[in-house]
Amino acid sequence: MSDEAADGFVRVRLDLSYDGSDFSGWAKQAGGRRTVQGEIESALRTVTRSERTYELTVAGRTDAGVHARGQVAHVDLPEDVWAEHQEKLLKRLAGRLPKDVRVWSVAAAPSGFNARFSAVWRRYAYRVTDHPGGVDPLLRGHVLWHDWPLDVDAMNAAARDLLGEHDFAAYCKRREGATTIRTLQELSLVRGEDGIITATVRADAFCHNMVRSLIGALLFVGDGHRTAEWPGKVLAAGVRDSAVHVVRPHGLTLEEVGYPADELLAARNREARNKRTLPGAGCC
Repeated sequence: MSDEAADGFVRVRLDLSYDGSDFSGWAKQAGGRRTVQGEIESALRTVTRSERTYELTVAGRTDAGVHARGQVAHVDLPEDVWAEHQEKLLKRLAGRLPKDVRVWSVAAAPSGFNARFSAVWRRYAYRVTDHPGGVDPLLRGHVLWHDWPLDVDAMNAAARDLLGEHDFAAYCKRREGATTIRTLQELSLVRGEDGIITATVRADAFCHNMVRSLIGALLFVGDGHRTAEWPGKVLAAGVRDSAVHVVRPHGLTLEEVGYPADELLAARNREARNKRTLPGAGCC
């Protein structure tokens, strides 16, 4: 995956959002299942009147049912296609895309930009309510109902033990050859005036199911089934705990992706591609 567009192409950054309720995740899949990537690539092909499909690279692949407000992707378009369509591309995409996915901006990316590897952090929000009556029907697709009262202070106390650089194997679905070492920069929860609890989760990157597993552990603390020390002990054990539930996807939204200054993009790309180890970790 190159950090520069090939000769004769222009790298274009797209900022976008989507309601993940009716998507089988971001990434294209076999069998004709509906995905965000598939919808946008199809729309791009149509509005640029191209015979080929131009493949998108995304900052963070989201699972089925997960939403995004601040997703970022890039696509490499031939220079003549970009020159012809750049002024009207945004409006034409708005007319072609389904209503549950929107592209908010398209622009030529700076040199070295890679939507995935240039990112320095991703910020998610998970929303949950413990109201005894359930979830506001108008918010049911974006807020989880937890049918036990939740102690937000206890959840925040537990969250503090998870911050920093760790091997999050206990909270991730393992993938062959992929590291589970991540730096969790923020994990905090606030109850709004409407009673909805919003968890803010920010890290340099996330492994599969990491956010939803962390929230699952914190909910067990919040409702009194586990102590505030328990999530940290699970992390230290380094293995999946059957008591850690992966909460449902609809409460999760990718809110924002952060990138460094243009002159730091190349260095960030190199760093992101390095397989990480913890300090003091052996090779075998």
